[in-house]
Amino acid sequence: MAQTEPNLDHDVSWFILPSYWAKMVVALISFLCFANSYDGDFVFDDSEAIINNKDLRAETPLGDLWHHDFWGSKLSSNTSHKSYRPLTVLTFRINYVFAGGFYPVGFHVINIILHCTISVLMVDVFSILLGGLQFSNKGRRLNLAPKTSLLAALLFAVHPVHTECVAGIVGRADLLCALFFLLSFLGYCKAFRENKEGHNFSIFWVLVSVILGAIAMLCKEQGITVLGLNAVFDALVINKLNVLELIQRLLHKDKSLENAGLLKKGLLFRITLLMSGGASILYIRWRIMGTGPPAFTEVDNPASFADSLFVRAINYNYYYSLNAWLLLCPWWLCFDWSMGCIPLIKSVSDWRIMALAALWFCLIGLICQALCSEDSHKRRILTLGLGFLIIPFLPASNLFFRVGFVIAERVIYLPSIGYCILFTYGFSLLSKKAKKKKILAVAVLGILLINAMRCALRSSQWRSEEQLFRSALSVCPLNAKVHYNVGKNLADKGNQSAAIKYYREAVRLNPKYVHAMNNLGNILKERNELREAEELLSLAVQIQPDFAAAWMNLGIVQNSLRRFEEAEQSYWTAIKHRKKYPDCYYNLGRLYADLNRHVDALNAWRNATVLKPEHSLAWNNMIILLDNTGNLAQAEAVGREALELIPNDHSLMFSLANVLGKSQKYKESEALFLRAIKANPNAASYHGNLAVLYHRWGNLDLAKKHYEVSLKLDPMAPGTKENYNLLRRKLEQLQKKGGA
Repeated sequence: MAQTEPNLDHDVSWFILPSYWAKMVVALISFLCFANSYDGDFVFDDSEAIINNKDLRAETPLGDLWHHDFWGSKLSSNTSHKSYRPLTVLTFRINYVFAGGFYPVGFHVINIILHCTISVLMVDVFSILLGGLQFSNKGRRLNLAPKTSLLAALLFAVHPVHTECVAGIVGRADLLCALFFLLSFLGYCKAFRENKEGHNFSIFWVLVSVILGAIAMLCKEQGITVLGLNAVFDALVINKLNVLELIQRLLHKDKSLENAGLLKKGLLFRITLLMSGGASILYIRWRIMGTGPPAFTEVDNPASFADSLFVRAINYNYYYSLNAWLLLCPWWLCFDWSMGCIPLIKSVSDWRIMALAALWFCLIGLICQALCSEDSHKRRILTLGLGFLIIPFLPASNLFFRVGFVIAERVIYLPSIGYCILFTYGFSLLSKKAKKKKILAVAVLGILLINAMRCALRSSQWRSEEQLFRSALSVCPLNAKVHYNVGKNLADKGNQSAAIKYYREAVRLNPKYVHAMNNLGNILKERNELREAEELLSLAVQIQPDFAAAWMNLGIVQNSLRRFEEAEQSYWTAIKHRKKYPDCYYNLGRLYADLNRHVDALNAWRNATVLKPEHSLAWNNMIILLDNTGNLAQAEAVGREALELIPNDHSLMFSLANVLGKSQKYKESEALFLRAIKANPNAASYHGNLAVLYHRWGNLDLAKKHYEVSLKLDPMAPGTKENYNLLRRKLEQLQKKGGA
């Protein structure tokens, strides 16, 4: 392929390095930007996508990954988000297997390596996009823009908006998608070579590109857009198509499309291959995921639920302008932009309309230059820059289907390629006109340095949920979900007073935020503020009648208020909406036990253990109830069954040991007591009951020893002091008899 455009590097004052060293520099800098995230925790969405995702566990057949969404739910489920990313989930599963469990270091390291690899590939990608595609006589691709391709790759490597993808483990989907996206593009470029006989292309590499595009889509939905970009690249770079000239020919009904470039060099055939491959991939995916749309709520994406088409259009365009601003000035970053973070624009008098005007002024200006410029070099670079900026973003644009977010930094990982192209081209134009090129280069170096520092700072915020959630308070103070997550994090750490403050603010900002009401009601219930807890939970189930967790918690509060019939009704309503709800059956069993409905209680607890065999509390309550009602044989059988399923649960060992002691199976009871004490040596009741066993058994010295340990751990332990005094008197009597 001939290269007739001027060299973009000519007027740029920048470093020039051999290809190998350029890639090493990019890899090193991209690594340094995000290296401090390697030992971070699982944060935010990682809990649902990884820790709670059964598809990562060995007991789940690998085949299920192809029928489940990203979060482990069946694609056929009404609650599925239809995010079909089986290859990403497969990499999570491999991480889990090799790490031997949920250890986040391995997950984070893979993400960092992926970003470094992608950044290195960007050197080759930008050399093609900025310098054109040309091969040597031996068929080796030449880098005609070594300076600008290095600069663009560095801009990509250190862009702070990428932090969510790299430091957040669920960002693996975007990283894998980008990796195969770039490999598909580079594979497509390999289809074109020059030889002595003239230009030809390889159908094999075109098909490889389609397959790699399919793999990219199996990592994340955006991957399919690479086929469209390959077609744009083919038309503009391979065939040097002048879009404006083609439009003019079509308008004038000029049939000589051969001269316009449509049929030259097999363009129409290759685009047919790309379109056929893309259509086939989309059809297969549609068949797998089903025809139903994803289930999202108004809080996820308020603009998409607006009744007015005008309001929807204005707000969608405002979201686009905010995404563009994050690329230009990635300083205000947030893990979540929903729930009031960005209030809806409902009137043209809203000053934020100016952001839309600025966005479209810039876009229209760039599009005009891309179409109408007499400089073919400028037309090609601007069109490719806009293509890479816009086309990968289309699946997140709300134009084709509703998405489950307002803004998501992770979805502009790929579009940032277009930003880097446009930035670098703008820098080259300024360098061409600037008299002091070195000052301009120093300014760009400053931008790179600031971005790298911002990456490091943002990566450190992603290391823990506390830092991540608190960092969002200053960016999105109106976001109810931010306050909810800060409150939840505080509650998990036992700081209930502070958690209440944030939960109340979340409910104030979003009066229909049922999850915040549920969690706040739970804390108030534990603090015995039952009336307010009941009001909150009643409101939650009124707003969302199928909210099973809130129904269960309402039942617990009503039980505490001794309104037993209402509590029973609430529990059964929860089970109606979530049939497999072991915790609700457990609490229902406690209610029946309080009402002395022992058979019903045992049945409820048995249901809990059937649904969740490791439900220790349900097993324990069955053993204790059977023990207290004198059914020792049945209690022993249940205890042995429970220990087979949960062999290391010291509370079950303790309960079964009590039953065996009453059945005069002292040796076995002693062994279980000792195992329980080894597992939990500071439980006063364990030592106290073992002392009672020894007391009955006649091992008085050992009984005395464990009574004393029990009293040391808990001087107020009920019954222990009385039993200890009885033992001492008995020992004194024995000493007197021995002395006599």
